[in-house]
Amino acid sequence: MGEARKRVMVVDDAALVRLYVRETLEQAGFDVDEAMNGIEALEKLLTSAVDLLIVDVNMPQMDGFTFLETVRCQELPLASTPALITSTEAGPRDFAAARAAGANFYLVKPVSREKLAQFAAILCGTEA
Repeated sequence: MGEARKRVMVVDDAALVRLYVRETLEQAGFDVDEAMNGIEALEKLLTSAVDLLIVDVNMPQMDGFTFLETVRCQELPLASTPALITSTEAGPRDFAAARAAGANFYLVKPVSREKLAQFAAILCGTEA
């Protein structure tokens, strides 16, 4: 029997982005959960652990940086969950804010399917 599939939560207010990420990662062998904003993601994380967070920055109710800062303040193992920030913002301040919030990597949208699958595999410790 093979190793259990890694679980990824994509947190993005855009339904098309969530669908794109879901399709890409499911084809790459991941299980994917979705949340429309940071608040919904935090609620889901109370009952379901994940191996990776893929988080948009600009979202209503709770933006990606606030969400990630909140996750990093929680008890382990949630606080140590790898996080990939994705955003259309590409300035030095954005990268610095992502690092300060606790992101492991920052990718500028649009992100190719290949790059998304590769970073997910690397952050989850599976073969790229």
